[in-house]
Amino acid sequence: MKRAAAKHLIERYFRQLTEGCGNGACTNEFCASCLGFQPLDHNAAAIRALELYKMNAKLCGRHSAAFPDNSSAKETHPTLLGDRHGKMPDHEDNLFPPREDFREVHYLTEEKVYEILSICEGKKDYSPLIRVIGRIFSNADGLVQSFRKDKEQHPNTKEQRKTHQAKDEDKDEDDKERTTAMEQESEASASVEGATGATENRLGPVEVSVDIEAVRRVYDRLLSNEKMESAFLNALVYLTPNVELDLTYLDVYDTNPDYLNIFIIVMENSSLHSPEYLEMAMPLFCKCMSKLPLPALAKLTRLWSQYSVEHIRRMMETFQQLITYTVISNEYDSDSLVNDDECVVAAAKCLKLVFYANVLGGDLDTGHNEEEEPASESSELTLQELLGEERSNKKGPRVDPLEKELGVRTLDCRRPLIPFEEFVNEPLNDVLEMDKDFTFFKVDSESKFSFQSCPFILNACTKSLGLYYDNRISMYSERRITALYSLVQGQQLNPYLRLKVRRDHIIDDALVRLEMIAMENPADLRKQLFVEFEGEQGVDEGGVSKEFFQLVLEEMFNPDIGMFTYDDSTKLFWYNPSSLENEAQFTLIGIVLGLAIYNNCILDVHFPMVVYRKLMGKKGTYLDLTDSHPVLYQSLRELLDYEGDVEEDMMITFQISQTDLFGDPITYDLKENGDKIPVNADNRKEFVSLYGDYILNKSVERQFKAFRRGFQMVTNESPLKCLFRPEEVELLICGSRNLDFQALEETTEYDGGYSKDCRIIKDFWETVHSFGEEDKRLFLQFTTGTDRAPVGGLGKLKMIIAKNGPDTDRTVMTLERPEKICAATLPIEPDRD
Repeated sequence: MKRAAAKHLIERYFRQLTEGCGNGACTNEFCASCLGFQPLDHNAAAIRALELYKMNAKLCGRHSAAFPDNSSAKETHPTLLGDRHGKMPDHEDNLFPPREDFREVHYLTEEKVYEILSICEGKKDYSPLIRVIGRIFSNADGLVQSFRKDKEQHPNTKEQRKTHQAKDEDKDEDDKERTTAMEQESEASASVEGATGATENRLGPVEVSVDIEAVRRVYDRLLSNEKMESAFLNALVYLTPNVELDLTYLDVYDTNPDYLNIFIIVMENSSLHSPEYLEMAMPLFCKCMSKLPLPALAKLTRLWSQYSVEHIRRMMETFQQLITYTVISNEYDSDSLVNDDECVVAAAKCLKLVFYANVLGGDLDTGHNEEEEPASESSELTLQELLGEERSNKKGPRVDPLEKELGVRTLDCRRPLIPFEEFVNEPLNDVLEMDKDFTFFKVDSESKFSFQSCPFILNACTKSLGLYYDNRISMYSERRITALYSLVQGQQLNPYLRLKVRRDHIIDDALVRLEMIAMENPADLRKQLFVEFEGEQGVDEGGVSKEFFQLVLEEMFNPDIGMFTYDDSTKLFWYNPSSLENEAQFTLIGIVLGLAIYNNCILDVHFPMVVYRKLMGKKGTYLDLTDSHPVLYQSLRELLDYEGDVEEDMMITFQISQTDLFGDPITYDLKENGDKIPVNADNRKEFVSLYGDYILNKSVERQFKAFRRGFQMVTNESPLKCLFRPEEVELLICGSRNLDFQALEETTEYDGGYSKDCRIIKDFWETVHSFGEEDKRLFLQFTTGTDRAPVGGLGKLKMIIAKNGPDTDRTVMTLERPEKICAATLPIEPDRD
């Protein structure tokens, strides 16, 4: 009843906008009979009618001059939502006799489309097919029943559904069944992946009633005709208001799961990316799709995950182009945020479906998860708890509902069908007010949309800004808590994390201090860091902390200490399984890495990617040996590919041997009695899997658990895991190796009498640009303390070049970032300009 009443009202609004009420003295501004009313085309009127319905606008009474009676009005005036068959208005002349107007066609099949097309081609008049396409594709019920895979007729009324038993009259349809799109992605996994023992979460075919291959063939056949393309476009414009009503006010998917067919069929249209669709149809269609219930969204995602790469890429590009088109067509500011643009928000939600389809369709490893350790709880009450409020970020990392429904994480995908970088939308990143978006993400997520709920669309620089806001707010929160305790309990005010260390005992001093903090109150690690070297004067504005990090890392990664091993070929460090150092030393390194992220500081550390994957919650597998142990990986790869007699030629067993810190051999059985189990062609994949698991997980379990524990002490309440992928975490900690000195020159500022046009400045940049790659890194190391660029590139650095006083021949170069100031002084000749 609600749906019928809504349809009736929208129809009346549509007629009022297009034809008026017939009263020449009408004063209703929403009526075409009103003096000064600007005429609307049918598409604009359809959209406007839905808006008037939502705002309960004034509705004129029917004037006798315009509508002599109800029956004639229905017969002579097409409506927005159509008659009981859902006909879309058409203005084509009827050149066919009534029997060839196909009024009896209430749903479409591939054969029926070709039958009508054949008749139209014979008469060289496509208007009957255009009317049929418009009528069926603008009607939800007709589209749901169209292009079914089964061979039964699909009646349109309840009475017909009860009595209909006959088979389709075309008996040869049995021979025309085609495989669906889900079968296109059923290729078996490669043997390399099988060797890892990973859980390849290959989904079985998702059962839907629509014949997707038939839909694709029909689109390919018809879209070459320009008039047909217009019919599909206009039909979609008329379809979406009705679908939005169904999904908003009626639980249509719960009562009829085949309602999903509408979205499956429409998304097969290869012209959705065209400007006409982007402007007129896609905004409303995306809004409709975003209103689907979670089970429907998950089913659609699983279905798309079994499409070919080309089809997934086409859908991704469609939603990306809609976002880009909308963003560049509008102006956003602090009062008009892109978060409030319904079109961009809806398109981002739809793009999320394609993103997870891309993840599901890629190479998955849903197993091999690191065991989560319980987070360290502070012994003190938080400010929110003292005030009787719940601390929102104590709830742990937030989980996306669609991700939970699908049972897969982005981290589970080793190699997606489409690179993750292609889902980033740079125009959106340019206009996004990250401070406002962060507020929506942390505080107002129920009523406001945050693009951090779709982190795949954001670049690493934008996400790092969100992480920066989270870190700063945590720091300020800890300061307020400290101030409150000082007032209530008379404790000494200590709003910062202060470390006082001796240069010649830096590890011992830092270890003792940080270990005490971790035991007493881990929340203090989330305070802003200030370092003081004993016996030295200086205020830590970032430079002293950076030096502290460098000295700690140099000491910890010193090969003579034996905590890590160094590979000369890869120039990477790995945990020494025979290390004699206690767990506290590894915990300290984890804390240092966490503090570096928390205090926005780049470190000169060199770990393989598997370390960051393990920090994010995934165990290492055989495939991760490619960069951590490349020689071993190549040997195991050759074992898998060997075509001869493995047992006789290789003569290896499930017992492996390694050397300890002193060079003595150590044996380890990968299986019980491994020395008695030969490796052969049948069990070599198991051998490779167990070997990789031992090298990357079991042999360094003690060291890594301590390392991760320290890292999580700082980052446990951070949105790090839900925003960043492992490669982006590496970028946060280590920076980028891509150095664009041109960008640095463009963002550099000058002071103390210098300008970019001064001769000395021109000579300076000419010299810097003439450096080789190694000299550029040395220069960057000298000025910033690291040879890598921050997230976003060197353009994100703010370098200031100024004279070191008015009466000096020396120049000071200052590099500023949030909470970081580094300075370097260079002797130069006086400016001759």
